[in-house]
Amino acid sequence: MLDSKINLVIVTGMSGAGKTVAIQSFEDLGYFTIDNMPPALVPKFLELIGQSEDYDKVALVVDMRSRQFFSEVNTILDKIESNEKLNFKILFLDATDGELVSRYKETRRSHPLAADGRIMDGIKLERELLAPLKSLSQNVVDTTELTPRQLRKTITDQFSNSGEHTTFRIEVLSFGFKYGLPLDADLVFDVRFLPNPYYMPELRNLTGLDNPVYTYVMGHKESEEFYQHLLALLQPILPGYQKEGKSVLTIAIGCTGGQHRSTAFAHRLAEDLKSDWLVNESHRDKDRRKETVNRS
Repeated sequence: MLDSKINLVIVTGMSGAGKTVAIQSFEDLGYFTIDNMPPALVPKFLELIGQSEDYDKVALVVDMRSRQFFSEVNTILDKIESNEKLNFKILFLDATDGELVSRYKETRRSHPLAADGRIMDGIKLERELLAPLKSLSQNVVDTTELTPRQLRKTITDQFSNSGEHTTFRIEVLSFGFKYGLPLDADLVFDVRFLPNPYYMPELRNLTGLDNPVYTYVMGHKESEEFYQHLLALLQPILPGYQKEGKSVLTIAIGCTGGQHRSTAFAHRLAEDLKSDWLVNESHRDKDRRKETVNRS
């Protein structure tokens, strides 16, 4: 990748226009993101990442917290544009004065340029200072009428790679109820009603990823019936989560210890979903019992 160009996006615009949502969207698109980098470090930072194979997409937020940037904007932008290793764009987020005032009142935050004055004073001054940068921006997005989900979609449409169909990812996770529910789970399914391989000595120290346990768990009629119902439930609703702008959906499947039944079910579900979706499979408690035994 040292011979290919790095895609660089500088995200800027009016305070309250959605830069936080924007930078989160770029992160979901696989960009390396930094919020409020000191302007003096930008050229050096870009020089360093140009020497690395780890970064091909970078998004930097610069706003009125970095006031020095705007006094040196032309010099810094000239350095960036002259860098042959960069594909460079500026994303400028804007909104009407009335909408910005409404958002500040809703969050009860003060405008960074308002000091002890009115919010409108800060907005007016910021708009004047940002006018030259807005005129240089290749992408100007008015977020007045956009919800956060719509803004994420706008950014995805404009900045996702050609051929990149979706940023939606499914995390299939197995766990043990005895160790607590996964805090990041969106959907939780309980398979503790199924026959438990733990009570078979030859299977006790294996996991649901081992063929004897997997075959035992899935070989029961009730296991197959439940799995088919689970798959039939999930397949129609997954597009809805994607449509609503969710970047990661975590499906958690639990049994008592997270070693046998839930692991087998999570593995099968992940394998079946991979034909249509980007899926990551993990097993939180698969080896926890063995670790506990070894410590005793």
